[in-house]
Amino acid sequence: MGEGMRSICCVVMAALLGTPLMGFAADISTADNIVVTATRNEIPLDDAIVPVSVITRADIELSLATNLAELLRFEAGIDLGSNGGPGQATSVFIRGAESNHTLVLVDGVRVNPGTLGGAALQHISPEMIERVEIVKGARSALFGTDAIGGVINVITRRAEDRFFESSFGTGSFDTRSINVSAGTNGDGGEFGIALDWQDTDGYAPRIDSDIESGYDNLTVNMYAAREFGASEVSLRLWRAEGNVEYLDFFLSPVDQDYENLATALQIDTDLSDRTASKLIVSHMRDDIRQNQSPDFVESSRVSLDWQITRAFDTHTVTGGVYLVDENAETLSFGSGFDEDTDVRAVFIQDQINAERQRAFVALRLTDHETFGQQTTWNLEYAFDLSDDWSLNAGLGRAFRAPDATDRFGFGGNPDLDPEVADSAQLGLRYRPGNRHSFDIELYSTDVEDLIEFDFATFTLVNIDDAEIRGAELAYEFRGDSFVVRGEFAAQQADNAGTGGRLLRRAERSASLSYVRDFGQHRLGVALLASGDREDFGGTKLDSYVVTNLTGQFRLSEQWQLNARLENLYDEEYQTAANFRMQELSGFLELRYRWR
Repeated sequence: MGEGMRSICCVVMAALLGTPLMGFAADISTADNIVVTATRNEIPLDDAIVPVSVITRADIELSLATNLAELLRFEAGIDLGSNGGPGQATSVFIRGAESNHTLVLVDGVRVNPGTLGGAALQHISPEMIERVEIVKGARSALFGTDAIGGVINVITRRAEDRFFESSFGTGSFDTRSINVSAGTNGDGGEFGIALDWQDTDGYAPRIDSDIESGYDNLTVNMYAAREFGASEVSLRLWRAEGNVEYLDFFLSPVDQDYENLATALQIDTDLSDRTASKLIVSHMRDDIRQNQSPDFVESSRVSLDWQITRAFDTHTVTGGVYLVDENAETLSFGSGFDEDTDVRAVFIQDQINAERQRAFVALRLTDHETFGQQTTWNLEYAFDLSDDWSLNAGLGRAFRAPDATDRFGFGGNPDLDPEVADSAQLGLRYRPGNRHSFDIELYSTDVEDLIEFDFATFTLVNIDDAEIRGAELAYEFRGDSFVVRGEFAAQQADNAGTGGRLLRRAERSASLSYVRDFGQHRLGVALLASGDREDFGGTKLDSYVVTNLTGQFRLSEQWQLNARLENLYDEEYQTAANFRMQELSGFLELRYRWR
């Protein structure tokens, strides 16, 4: 795309930032006001003591994002490290913590693999997502291992009534997509199914090669629910499979097949007017198969998560058990491992809401087959200084158990200790009515026994501690026909022993978004500015600014045209050393919706 396209883009931006048009009806919907991830129970968003961000379905549709990572990158306090183009490995860093310190859930089911690395964000299709809840800070007391930096909970779509949707998309890099989804919700229960297919030739992800790397993804999401007396029984299935092309160490083109799966049976029962039970039995699988060799990585997990909640006049008590049987198996260059791990845990928590005061206390006792017992906890308090101002504070302890690759993979060490983190936060919120909102959050995290690779012994060891200090500011204003939101994050994430910066994390970042309704149409601009960061080998990655334009154009009652311009000013940047990010590119989607 040349100068002509850029000129057109600038005109569109000017229109976005101009004076509001008189006579157009406002259609800016408010964010979902009920969240579940902060406390394991449904609560109003404003009652959450810890910072919670919600990416709504309206946000997702306007973004025209192709995967979960693209949805997360404009959130304050979140850094992404990507190995280049579509489908390439992507890491997420929340509040300066390590990439494997973020727990990712799909409808409450843990999808982090039992092998090396975090969840496959790059394979989670936004077409399956109703909303994303992001909770920042220690949450091991609620969800167990890995939840040091925070928790990302993907809530998949369900039908409010009968509906049918279909879309076809195309764009740069010979990108194509097709989505079909349908569902019904009535007296007989709920049922829905969605299919999403993406295929792209991609671009050359390595800065030292011109070889392009393609990607395809076929995702299916199904759910069914029915009431039986005082219980509702629901079944859910999310499955993504496809192929990723990439370059190996010698810059030779190779590819791998992948499969990500999460299934769950959930039973919600009202035991009385004030007592409820929730039982989730789930199965997860993360499978990668190389096509140029017999190498593979496979992780599977069967879990039982049962909680009972009792509501009193001013507080709500929840307790339960969590049982896990996990298997991790790999083969790499002729060697590998096949390891089973059992985890047992009990937890109890109390939510207190007494007029102008709110408190949350949680305790979890985990018995890990390999590492013995771990105790994690949260203690949080909020006080409404007035109708508009609220002050909150929290302390927490979290942990991460070394995975099977840490213990038995290349350089593995079966004698590793868990990583343990102590976190603190202090926040101030301002809510003068429904238009303005202002938040400032200060946070601190100290991680002990950080697992690092020791080049002297070529093994992983508990060699370092980490110190993370940071602050986040956010402001949002909702006008009659527009919403503007700005966020700024500053942090210092260092190795406490050497004083060096932790890798792939920017010390400064800011984002700005502006969305406006023009009658039944909607336009948006999003800007992300990220400071420099360091990577392996002392490589310094320069700061960058990325600007996206998005639009929704209503053609009729059923038809809608969606558009996105990515990286408007064609910024050249990297979030991981030697891997280029997406250049100026454009995408279109035609969507049909019947309800």
